[in-house]
Amino acid sequence: MTTILALVKQNEALMQLRTALPADVRLLTADQATAADLAQVDIIYGWNETDRKVLALPQQQVKWIQTISAGVDSLPLAQLKQQHILLSNTSGIHAESIAESVIGMLLMHVRGLQESAVQQTQSQWHKPEHHQLTTLKAKQLLIYGTGHIGQRIAELANALGMQVSGVNRSGHPVDHFGATYSMATVKSALRQADVIVNVMPLTATTKHFFNADFFAQLQKQPIFVNVGRGPSVDTSALITALQHQQVGFAALDVFEDEPLPADHPLWQQKNVLLMPHISGIFDGYMRAANQIFMNNLQSFLTQGQLAQNQVELDRGY
Repeated sequence: MTTILALVKQNEALMQLRTALPADVRLLTADQATAADLAQVDIIYGWNETDRKVLALPQQQVKWIQTISAGVDSLPLAQLKQQHILLSNTSGIHAESIAESVIGMLLMHVRGLQESAVQQTQSQWHKPEHHQLTTLKAKQLLIYGTGHIGQRIAELANALGMQVSGVNRSGHPVDHFGATYSMATVKSALRQADVIVNVMPLTATTKHFFNADFFAQLQKQPIFVNVGRGPSVDTSALITALQHQQVGFAALDVFEDEPLPADHPLWQQKNVLLMPHISGIFDGYMRAANQIFMNNLQSFLTQGQLAQNQVELDRGY
């Protein structure tokens, strides 16, 4: 008997998952599982503090963890590697929602929609000057991260007539990008960027990647968008860059501290758009996550390996 511990919300999607499981697979939820049950868990679906308790058990037998997020930086990757535990994520299912959110953020700014929304709450009618409104067409877009999300952002941006470049580890070409660069070769493109978007995973290399030195290289007062991971950005450095017009505008969906404290200085910045980490949310999210999980489960039960989205524990993605 294979035992799965599901650490996801009790909803219709979980009920559907339960009915789709083979007869020799038992699905437990955290509120159902006894201490003895936890010691028998083979597979964990989801991640929270209960996982850490299970992994700390002296006789634990977990072989695979499937998260319902793309980012896995909160997991003890070194421990999983040491204990030979497979890890997979839901990378790819967020591509459409995040890409549409990015385009929406950009349009909010360049078309004056954010200011109009603020005026509406104040019953005001002030038209901006012509020079305050622009379009995305022909703007130079530089995307850090050329995976599923980056590619979909690039595809939508191309449809709007933007000139799209991307940054990845080696600079290898990727669909929908007119040009791609490695970290070492991107400097000239960075100086020409009108819009910069971060969708990189959080690793030791990308933590505070967007720092004072990075912002000092900017020459066109670009729009900066972060829908990747909050700690990829040195928030103090970004605020300074906004105040000194190294960055013209920032649209942020993720932050180093979440929820963003009420007294945080970002709330006082006029040239920002702040979102409460919602760009990856959409209806049907858990159904999409279940599809990945079930595909991996079938492969795991028959072959002992995962069919998709296996995380390389050394890389962290």
